[in-house]
Amino acid sequence: MAKTYLLEIGLEEMPAHVVTPSVLQLKERFAKFLKDERLAYEDIKTFSTPRRLTIQIEGLADKQADVKKEVRGPAKKIAQDADGNWTKAAIGFSKGQGASTDDIVFKEIKGTPYVFVQTFTAGKSAKDVLAGVKEVITKMNFPTMMKWSTFSFKYIRPIRWLVSLLDDEIVPIEILDVQAGRTSRGHRFLGHDVEIKTATDYEADLADVFVIADAAKRKAKIREQIAALATAHNWQIKVNEDLLEEVNNLVEYPTAFAGDFEAKYLQIPDEVLITSMRDHQRFFYVTDADDNLLPHFVSVRNGNAENLQNVVLGNQKVLTARLEDAAFFYHEDQQNSIQAYVERLKKVSFHDKIGTMYEKMQRVMYISGFLANQFGLTEAEKNQLHRAAQIYKFDLVTGMVGEFPELQGVMGDKYAVLKGEDPAVGQAIREHYMPVSADGDLPKSKVGAVLAVADKIDSITSFFAVGLVPSGSNDPFALRRQAFGIVRIVRDQGWDFPIRKFEAEIQHELQAHDATYDLDFAKQDQPVADFLTDRVKQWFGNQKIRYDIVDTVVKGQRQDIREMFKAADVLNAHQDDPQFKDTIEALTRLLRITAKADIDVNDLTVDPALFENDAEQQLYDAVEALQKTVTPTMSMDDRFKALANLRPLIVNYFEATMVMSKDDQIRDNHLKQLLIIANMVNVMGDLNQLVVK
Repeated sequence: MAKTYLLEIGLEEMPAHVVTPSVLQLKERFAKFLKDERLAYEDIKTFSTPRRLTIQIEGLADKQADVKKEVRGPAKKIAQDADGNWTKAAIGFSKGQGASTDDIVFKEIKGTPYVFVQTFTAGKSAKDVLAGVKEVITKMNFPTMMKWSTFSFKYIRPIRWLVSLLDDEIVPIEILDVQAGRTSRGHRFLGHDVEIKTATDYEADLADVFVIADAAKRKAKIREQIAALATAHNWQIKVNEDLLEEVNNLVEYPTAFAGDFEAKYLQIPDEVLITSMRDHQRFFYVTDADDNLLPHFVSVRNGNAENLQNVVLGNQKVLTARLEDAAFFYHEDQQNSIQAYVERLKKVSFHDKIGTMYEKMQRVMYISGFLANQFGLTEAEKNQLHRAAQIYKFDLVTGMVGEFPELQGVMGDKYAVLKGEDPAVGQAIREHYMPVSADGDLPKSKVGAVLAVADKIDSITSFFAVGLVPSGSNDPFALRRQAFGIVRIVRDQGWDFPIRKFEAEIQHELQAHDATYDLDFAKQDQPVADFLTDRVKQWFGNQKIRYDIVDTVVKGQRQDIREMFKAADVLNAHQDDPQFKDTIEALTRLLRITAKADIDVNDLTVDPALFENDAEQQLYDAVEALQKTVTPTMSMDDRFKALANLRPLIVNYFEATMVMSKDDQIRDNHLKQLLIIANMVNVMGDLNQLVVK
């Protein structure tokens, strides 16, 4: 008969951001536990609040599945002596299986008889199995851990109670000084302790003590309450999903309410107001139908509507204090010039091993200037970029960013425009931080994209130059994220980005302007190139591109990020073509032969007079025609198709031609002819890495 098991871990209030991941981890670990213990079930439901992590297992088998298995032992000639007596090997084998020699049977495998023993393990009852869930609970991992009282055990927060019920029966568990029972706790202020009679009563019993245990239902209730307030006041409220998730994990019994602030604060930039409300107070902001910010907010109380006006007034008071600070800084910051802030950056350390923030800006100014020429920016865009690079970190020393660090870049944009800078300059200052996460928004303007890439290049090369290289999971300066940002921006903009070539030219640019500031970038050229290439591989991995295609494009000779993307797209698109295997095999045969060629690559002139057969002439004529069309501007797809068209000619060539002729002149002529093709193929990467069947 199917059963229901309930496990509730009662805790002191957890940080909101760990609640959902933790209950999902508990579910995953419990599912593995049940699988390992051969205990069948139908479904695992989760419940969570700031004070509890709960799973409810439905359709749980009342016992483990019995296990019957046949175990093979030694060969018969080892198990018995010449007189048919059991040897020590046979006796030891049977004992090891909990049997005796009387249980041994013989079976032949490929003509050789072996001894076998059949074993039977009866399944334990569900209650006996579940007594082992203590290990599931205590082995959970959390981003931060703490210990309490005199115990050395660490957990996300102190465990205060445990509920462990199999239907209506308590399954004993003891962790530290807490023994599992059937008593749970209601809302901290509105509820009281509650006895859970059976595992299936859990959700309803908690509802009676002002706890909505189902996180999805709690979130839906909050969403409905916000929508009701919006309708009642004719407001528009964009529910930020991340904020909703956080608020949902801060409350057990939600009641949404609306508050106000003085309209005078609307003179402050919207981003400041939104940051104050959303990020600092966890309020939802309100707009009108035209998306204009209104002097109201919506928040969620952990409780009912009783004395709600006092809660509203308290929240308004806290927000007003925050907005007063913002208004003060906004006014004060405008009293200084941008140049005055830039001068302050000369005393602000970027890193004590690297130098000041001002020195970083100087390097980025030259790096971005170099990139602007490579990426084809217009003269107007180059001027905007140059100005942005001169000042783009100035807002770091403003009062507003000091109070609201998350507004760096945003306030740089606002203040730059207020001081008369080109709006494109302000946009670039805002965008140079992008993307701020692995899947964050990318810069929309070319100027902002170049500045973002230049800033990230400087950060990566500077930290590498002083030996501060990410290792394992340790990446305190978020260099992997910044490198991945470069890769995403380059792909989004469609820019050529030959890594090693750019590294060398950027170093030359910095040296020419005496802007290296004693940093030795050259010694880390290859590690930086490998680091960026790894991020390209990460991008391909996220897109589920075949591993051998990834290896092919990242191990090419030119190491151009854009060409890696193009080649991967083409190989991925053509991998199922009927002739793909034959084409790759023909090209890789050619590549293997030319890889060992001792030929001057600067002189690949082929002499048709040395040809010994028609296949050489036919391939030569085709390649001569192809060279006129295979140009740097030719698409990678057209390049692949053109090379694929050479396949029958290459096959005929190898059938008719002894490439490594004993005549040195003829052999070198053959190799020159093949090297010309190899150079066209190598742009796509190292095709030898492809796995074709």
